[in-house]
Amino acid sequence: MTSHQAPITAPITAPITAPIPAPIPAPLPARTRIGAAVGLLLLSPICAEYLIGYDQIISNPLDMLTGLLVLGPLYGTVAVLIREVARRTGRGWPTMLLLSAAFGLIQAGVIDQSLFNPDFVDEASWDDDRLPTFVAGLGVSVKHVVGFVGGHVIWSFCAPIGVVESCVPRIADRPWLGRVGITVMIVLYGLGALVIFKEHSKQFLATPAQFGTVGLFALGLAVAAFAIPRRFPRRGADNRGVEGRDEGGRGSGGRVPPAWAVGCGAVVLMGAHQLSSPGWGGVALNVAALVLAGGALLWWSGRPDWGPAHVLAVCGAALVVNAALSFVVEPLGDTSPVVKYGANAVLMIVVLLLLGWARRRLRFTAAVPRPLEGARSA
Repeated sequence: MTSHQAPITAPITAPITAPIPAPIPAPLPARTRIGAAVGLLLLSPICAEYLIGYDQIISNPLDMLTGLLVLGPLYGTVAVLIREVARRTGRGWPTMLLLSAAFGLIQAGVIDQSLFNPDFVDEASWDDDRLPTFVAGLGVSVKHVVGFVGGHVIWSFCAPIGVVESCVPRIADRPWLGRVGITVMIVLYGLGALVIFKEHSKQFLATPAQFGTVGLFALGLAVAAFAIPRRFPRRGADNRGVEGRDEGGRGSGGRVPPAWAVGCGAVVLMGAHQLSSPGWGGVALNVAALVLAGGALLWWSGRPDWGPAHVLAVCGAALVVNAALSFVVEPLGDTSPVVKYGANAVLMIVVLLLLGWARRRLRFTAAVPRPLEGARSA
C-alpha cells in the first residue's frame, strides 16, 4: 500500500514554481536622501557660475559663499526638481536633458534676459562674442543661444545631477524628497528667480514677443520630455539589477568603450563647445560637438555594458573641462591674480576629490549587494 504513495512529491515542487514577488528596496533614512538633495543644491550653482571663473567674484571667496544664498535657489532647486520629476515618473536622462534645456531657455530668456539684453555685460568682449552671429529679426545671437542653453543643460543641471547620483549610487534611481521637500524647492526657486529678474529688469526689459517666444519653446521642450516613453528595467553585466535603460535608447547589442575612453571623448567634445569661436564657423563646430556627443551617448547608453561608471565619466569630464579652462579665462572686471588662481586651484582640487570619491562609492556599491525588503521571504 505504501508503494502507491509516490505521487506525494508533486505538492512539494509546486511552491518552487510559484511566482516570486519582486523585492522592494528598503526604506532610506531621511538624512541620506536630504543630504544628497542638499549636495546637488550646492554643486549646481558652483558648476554654473564659479567653476569656470568668468566673473570677478572669483577673487572674493566670501562673496562666493554668500552668493550661494541666491544662486542655490536659482540653479540648485531646478537641478533637484528636474531629477526628482524624472525619477518619480520612471524616466531618465533624455527627459532630464530636455527639461534642462527648457529651464535653460527660461533662465537666459526670461529671468536674467541675457539672450536679448545688448548691454548685459559692460565689456567689449560681450559684443565681440554676440555680434558675429546676431540675427536682427530675432534680436538674439545664435552663438549665445547655443552657448547659454547648452551651458545650462551641461553645467548647471545635468553634470551636477550625474556626479551627485554617483556619490549615492544606492539611491541614484530613487526619489529623494517628499511633498514638503518639493514644495520648499519650488518656493525657493520662485524667490531666487524673482530676485534675479527684478535686478536685471531695472535697466532692460525684453519685449512681450520675446518673452512669449521663449515660453513657447520651453513649453515644447517640456512636453517632449514627457512624451518620450518611460525606460524599462534591464540587467547589468553582473546580472544585478541596474537602473532601467533610458527612454529613447536603442537597446542594441555591441560593446561600449571603457569609462575612461568615454570620459576622454567627452573632454574633447565639451572643450570644443567651450572654445568655439564667435563666428558662424564656431557655431557650426559647437553644434556638431553637441550633436556628436548626444548621439554617441544615446547610442551607447542603450547597451547592456553601459553603467554608472560611464555616466560619472561624462559628467565628471564636464566639471574637469571648466575647472581646467578657469586658469586661462580672463574674469570680467578687476581681479587679484593671486586670489583668482588660488580659487581656481582650490576648485580644481575639490572637483578631483569629489570625482575620486564618487568613483570609489560606485566600486564599493558594485561589490556589495543592495539590501532589499522581503529578500528573506522570497
